[in-house]
Amino acid sequence: MAETRTNKFHILRSEHEQVPLKPWQLMLNDVIFGAESKAGKTFDVLLIIAIILSVLAVMLESVTRISVNYGRWLYYLEWVFTIAFTIEYLLRLSCVRYPIRYVFSFYGIVDLLSVIPTYLSIFVAGANTLLVIRILRILRVFRVLKLFSYMHEAEQLALAMRSSKRKIFVFLYFVSTIVVVFGAIMYLVEGPANGFTSIPKSVYWAIVTLTTVGYGDIAPSTPFGQLIASATMITGYAIIAVPTGIYTAELTQVMRNKRDARGCTGCGKTGHEIDAKFCRLCGHPMPEQE
Repeated sequence: MAETRTNKFHILRSEHEQVPLKPWQLMLNDVIFGAESKAGKTFDVLLIIAIILSVLAVMLESVTRISVNYGRWLYYLEWVFTIAFTIEYLLRLSCVRYPIRYVFSFYGIVDLLSVIPTYLSIFVAGANTLLVIRILRILRVFRVLKLFSYMHEAEQLALAMRSSKRKIFVFLYFVSTIVVVFGAIMYLVEGPANGFTSIPKSVYWAIVTLTTVGYGDIAPSTPFGQLIASATMITGYAIIAVPTGIYTAELTQVMRNKRDARGCTGCGKTGHEIDAKFCRLCGHPMPEQE
């Protein structure tokens, strides 16, 4: 029992202790993960350029005319990028304190998924198309260009979206009801002879028409059907602004709450703009936003 307790103690202690990194690991970590040093910025910029070129190569390979003339070169280029990204991934694992944590982190998973499709394409044809997931790696541009200061605004947008989700759900339910009704009516009026072969296909027509997309692959031929189509189009224009209005109202409320929460430490006046630097009543410097 004493030995078991001792082993548990050593395991717990080892989990909380930081694994020391060697000098070369610290230097490599600063280059690969750091964005403050010149070497780190250069590495990130070169990485982003390589990611964009690799995704562009995958996209061009799907174009038949380009693939016929330059398919072999694009294939070789794809492997060059994959090998380079694989080496980069291994270097990332070698210079972090806890490699397992990085493997299961968001960026770790994205980095791994960005190289697997090429190796998978050896056994499964066409798997390399999934390489477009590499575009997610460009999220590191937030760190390179110091755009994390804009995350506060993104949080406000997300909060407004969460606040309006019930209203939007009710709106979507209402729209779903409308398209089912219009689709069923058009199926009865037009019928299979005019392309409305089933209620689901008629509902598809109603969705395309109501959203003002208008593919034109199915169109009513009878006067009564055209009248219903006109009513559907007008209804689409009438309701298209509803979700925008709902979201805008919630976003306005979020911004108003933020203004009401900002109080002057000098006179106690509230209702200041979010980016206000001084109190509009007494001129006292406003506290920094949290």
